Amino acid sequence: MADGGEWPLVKANETRRWLRAGLGALSGLLSAGAALAVAELVAAFVRPEAGPLPAIGGAVIDRTPPAVKDWAVRHFGTDDKLVLQTGILVVLGLIAIGLGVLSLRLRRTAMAGVFAFGLVGAYAAVHRAGAGAVDAVPSVLGGVVGAAALWWSTEPVVRVRAEDRAFDRRAFLIAAGALALGSAVAGTTGRIVADGKRASIAAFRNRIRLPAAAEPAAPLPPGADLRLPGLSAFTTSNADFYRVDTALVVPRVDVENWSLRIHGKGVRTPLRYSYNDLLRRPLIERDLTLTCVSNEVGGPYTGTARWLGVRLADLLREAGVRPPSRGGPADQLVSRSVDGMTIGTPVEVAMDGRDALLAIGMNGEPLPFEHGYPVRMVVPGLYGYVSACKWLVDLELTTFASYDAYWVKRTWSREAPIKTQSRIDTPKPFARLRVGVPIPIAGIAWAQHRGVSAVEVSVAGGPWQSARLAEVPGPDTWRQWVWEWTPTRTGSQRIEVRATDATGAVQTDKRVGTVPDGATGRHSVVVTVA
Repeated sequence: MADGGEWPLVKANETRRWLRAGLGALSGLLSAGAALAVAELVAAFVRPEAGPLPAIGGAVIDRTPPAVKDWAVRHFGTDDKLVLQTGILVVLGLIAIGLGVLSLRLRRTAMAGVFAFGLVGAYAAVHRAGAGAVDAVPSVLGGVVGAAALWWSTEPVVRVRAEDRAFDRRAFLIAAGALALGSAVAGTTGRIVADGKRASIAAFRNRIRLPAAAEPAAPLPPGADLRLPGLSAFTTSNADFYRVDTALVVPRVDVENWSLRIHGKGVRTPLRYSYNDLLRRPLIERDLTLTCVSNEVGGPYTGTARWLGVRLADLLREAGVRPPSRGGPADQLVSRSVDGMTIGTPVEVAMDGRDALLAIGMNGEPLPFEHGYPVRMVVPGLYGYVSACKWLVDLELTTFASYDAYWVKRTWSREAPIKTQSRIDTPKPFARLRVGVPIPIAGIAWAQHRGVSAVEVSVAGGPWQSARLAEVPGPDTWRQWVWEWTPTRTGSQRIEVRATDATGAVQTDKRVGTVPDGATGRHSVVVTVA
């Protein structure tokens, strides 16, 4: 009888322990949620980038090896930031569960752990470029609230009733419900405040009427767009234009408080321009193709838009800047973004006569927020990481010997002219074709600021066949091409393409990855002929 009476008691104690552990884990999650909600609410009044998730996410991005970043861009594309934020939330959730369970035995230690994560967020926030001491406030307050919430919510579980050793379920449910409701209110309020600020800035942007260009782009020549099914359009829409950057929160810049500063080595007259100052200057309009250095052979991270902006070289000359070839002491132009990104561009390239722009318009409208509103740099012929700073606020003249920009510090090359590349858009890989039925093989090729002079196609290792080239407005855009093919035999066949630039250099077949200065190799697709 004694043994039989003890067994239910053992089971009851075991069940109670598991239940307490589960409630501790739930308290940890609720406390973490409260901390994040309060931190994001405060960040809505400070600035969105000061929130713990953007701050920690930015710190993770900054410390991620280039090869891992490249892998993330390649596999997740523009969803890479969502994947990172989701991963951070999962990790924080697991830690919160652990601290919640720990708090049942070591309450002060668990509270210190919660507050420590607030300090981690504060440290990450204030060490982001362009941040100030106030950026620490959201995470610190979030840490305080999280620690207090953990203490309060676990109190009914820890303080058991002496008469039956049971915890106060009613008190726990009240505390848990209050935390959940308070977090929802704080989070919703923060979102409303942040959305209100974003909406106000978006409304201002939508009211902007860009002035006509003093030098408008010429109409696209007839035949510039072959308009074939599956072939990329000559002009990439703003919605479809690739986006690769490190910003977890897309900056929404208030142009009424925005200005651009030009200063540094060899600057005779430091200058500062407002947005209206730029709008009042003579603007030029150009069709230009941009390419990201993370673009693999055959990849999607290239696009062409009609850009409107101010000549960069004009502004530099007004500041008294001379290129190195004319005795200037600075060989690097460091552009800085509102989110702290730094990009280094050769001064010689920026002032050699090409259409290097401080762009304010893209395809007939003010820059989209994702693409750099209110002002960004566009320099044809260079990969974006050395030329295309978005959300621009500062231009500093310096030297490559004295300063390494963001990506150069992470093993990428200091100078990166775009390499000659071509891509097959149609047919798609593993397409099924029919013997005797003609099929257009078509795609795009680019060699910005040199231009593409020829494109050739080879099928199944056969001789290279010359493709028909579309017209182009100049050497700074990609070029469409097409070659008509009639399959004559069945089976799997590989189609390969190569381009030749205007200097006579033929696209190499040597396969090299994107690091440190852009991928090389020839794009190919395999199709099945039946």
